[in-house]
Amino acid sequence: MVTKQQLAGLPEDADLRRADSLAREIFSDVANKWALLIIEALGERTLRFSELRDEVEGVSHKMLTQNLRMLERNGLVDRKVHPTVPPKVEYTLTGPGRALRATVDLLCGWTHQHLGHIEAARGRFDS
Repeated sequence: MVTKQQLAGLPEDADLRRADSLAREIFSDVANKWALLIIEALGERTLRFSELRDEVEGVSHKMLTQNLRMLERNGLVDRKVHPTVPPKVEYTLTGPGRALRATVDLLCGWTHQHLGHIEAARGRFDS
Protein backbone atom coordinates (compact mmCIF):
# COMPACT_ATOMS: atom_id res chain seq x y z
CA MET A 1 0.00 0.00 0.00
CA VAL A 2 1.26 3.46 -0.75
CA THR A 3 1.63 6.20 1.83
CA LYS A 4 -0.11 9.57 1.79
CA GLN A 5 3.19 11.16 0.74
CA GLN A 6 3.42 8.86 -2.27
CA LEU A 7 -0.15 9.82 -3.23
CA ALA A 8 0.58 13.55 -3.04
CA GLY A 9 -0.22 15.12 -6.38
CA LEU A 10 -2.22 12.14 -7.62
CA PRO A 11 -6.00 12.35 -8.02
CA GLU A 12 -8.16 11.15 -5.12
CA ASP A 13 -9.28 8.29 -7.36
CA ALA A 14 -5.78 6.77 -7.03
CA ASP A 15 -6.11 6.14 -3.27
CA LEU A 16 -7.04 2.51 -2.56
CA ARG A 17 -7.92 3.43 1.01
CA ARG A 18 -10.83 5.60 -0.12
CA ALA A 19 -14.07 3.63 -0.42
CA ASP A 20 -15.19 5.78 -3.36
CA SER A 21 -11.94 5.69 -5.36
CA LEU A 22 -11.64 4.32 -8.87
CA ALA A 23 -8.44 2.55 -7.79
CA ARG A 24 -10.35 0.55 -5.17
CA GLU A 25 -13.07 -0.32 -7.69
CA ILE A 26 -10.46 -1.60 -10.15
CA PHE A 27 -8.62 -3.48 -7.38
CA SER A 28 -11.87 -5.10 -6.30
CA ASP A 29 -12.64 -6.11 -9.89
CA VAL A 30 -9.33 -7.81 -10.61
CA ALA A 31 -8.55 -9.21 -7.14
CA ASN A 32 -10.99 -12.10 -7.32
CA LYS A 33 -10.09 -15.71 -7.90
CA TRP A 34 -11.79 -16.05 -11.27
CA ALA A 35 -10.25 -12.90 -12.74
CA LEU A 36 -6.79 -13.92 -11.54
CA LEU A 37 -7.19 -17.44 -12.93
CA ILE A 38 -8.48 -16.12 -16.27
CA ILE A 39 -5.53 -13.75 -16.56
CA GLU A 40 -3.14 -16.58 -15.75
CA ALA A 41 -4.83 -18.93 -18.25
CA LEU A 42 -4.70 -16.41 -21.08
CA GLY A 43 -1.02 -15.69 -20.53
CA GLU A 44 0.48 -14.89 -23.92
CA ARG A 45 -2.21 -16.87 -25.75
CA THR A 46 -5.47 -16.17 -27.47
CA LEU A 47 -8.24 -18.51 -26.37
CA ARG A 48 -11.85 -19.13 -27.25
CA PHE A 49 -14.51 -19.14 -24.53
CA SER A 50 -14.72 -22.94 -24.37
CA GLU A 51 -10.92 -23.22 -24.21
CA LEU A 52 -10.84 -20.76 -21.31
CA ARG A 53 -13.59 -22.69 -19.52
CA ASP A 54 -11.52 -25.86 -19.90
CA GLU A 55 -8.37 -24.10 -18.62
CA VAL A 56 -10.06 -22.58 -15.55
CA GLU A 57 -11.43 -25.68 -13.90
CA GLY A 58 -14.56 -25.16 -11.83
CA VAL A 59 -15.65 -21.83 -13.31
CA SER A 60 -19.29 -21.73 -14.36
CA HIS A 61 -20.41 -20.37 -17.72
CA LYS A 62 -22.01 -17.41 -15.92
CA MET A 63 -18.93 -16.54 -13.83
CA LEU A 64 -16.61 -16.81 -16.82
CA THR A 65 -18.88 -14.55 -18.85
CA GLN A 66 -19.17 -11.97 -16.05
CA ASN A 67 -15.43 -11.91 -15.41
CA LEU A 68 -14.51 -11.68 -19.09
CA ARG A 69 -16.91 -8.74 -19.49
CA MET A 70 -15.41 -7.04 -16.43
CA LEU A 71 -11.85 -7.60 -17.68
CA GLU A 72 -12.83 -6.28 -21.11
CA ARG A 73 -14.55 -3.23 -19.54
CA ASN A 74 -11.37 -2.48 -17.61
CA GLY A 75 -9.26 -2.77 -20.76
CA LEU A 76 -7.37 -5.86 -19.62
CA VAL A 77 -8.82 -8.33 -22.13
CA ASP A 78 -9.52 -7.83 -25.80
CA ARG A 79 -12.54 -9.66 -27.25
CA LYS A 80 -12.55 -10.36 -30.96
CA VAL A 81 -15.64 -11.69 -32.73
CA HIS A 82 -15.09 -13.40 -36.08
CA PRO A 83 -18.08 -13.20 -38.44
CA THR A 84 -18.63 -16.92 -38.84
CA VAL A 85 -21.58 -19.21 -38.19
CA PRO A 86 -21.56 -19.89 -35.32
CA PRO A 87 -19.61 -16.78 -34.28
CA LYS A 88 -16.03 -17.44 -33.20
CA VAL A 89 -15.07 -15.30 -30.20
CA GLU A 90 -11.47 -15.05 -28.98
CA TYR A 91 -9.97 -13.43 -25.90
CA THR A 92 -6.45 -12.01 -25.54
CA LEU A 93 -4.74 -9.99 -22.81
CA THR A 94 -4.06 -6.36 -23.69
CA GLY A 95 -0.82 -4.59 -22.75
CA PRO A 96 -2.12 -3.63 -19.30
CA GLY A 97 -3.51 -7.15 -18.91
CA ARG A 98 -0.09 -8.64 -19.66
CA ALA A 99 1.47 -6.24 -17.15
CA LEU A 100 -1.04 -7.40 -14.53
CA ARG A 101 -0.23 -11.01 -15.44
CA ALA A 102 3.35 -10.43 -14.25
CA THR A 103 1.92 -9.65 -10.81
CA VAL A 104 -0.43 -12.64 -10.99
CA ASP A 105 2.59 -14.83 -11.80
CA LEU A 106 4.31 -13.54 -8.66
CA LEU A 107 1.22 -14.35 -6.60
CA CYS A 108 1.10 -17.87 -8.09
CA GLY A 109 4.80 -18.32 -7.29
CA TRP A 110 4.24 -17.14 -3.73
CA THR A 111 1.38 -19.63 -3.37
CA HIS A 112 3.52 -22.52 -4.58
CA GLN A 113 6.47 -21.48 -2.41
CA HIS A 114 4.44 -21.24 0.81
CA LEU A 115 1.89 -23.99 0.19
CA GLY A 116 3.47 -26.38 2.70
CA HIS A 117 3.67 -23.74 5.43
CA ILE A 118 0.06 -22.66 4.91
CA GLU A 119 -1.15 -26.27 4.85
CA ALA A 120 0.63 -26.96 8.16
CA ALA A 121 -0.77 -23.79 9.73
CA ARG A 122 -4.29 -24.74 8.65
CA GLY A 123 -3.79 -28.21 10.13
CA ARG A 124 -2.78 -26.70 13.48
CA PHE A 125 -5.60 -24.17 13.41
CA ASP A 126 -8.32 -26.62 12.40
CA SER A 127 -7.38 -29.31 14.94
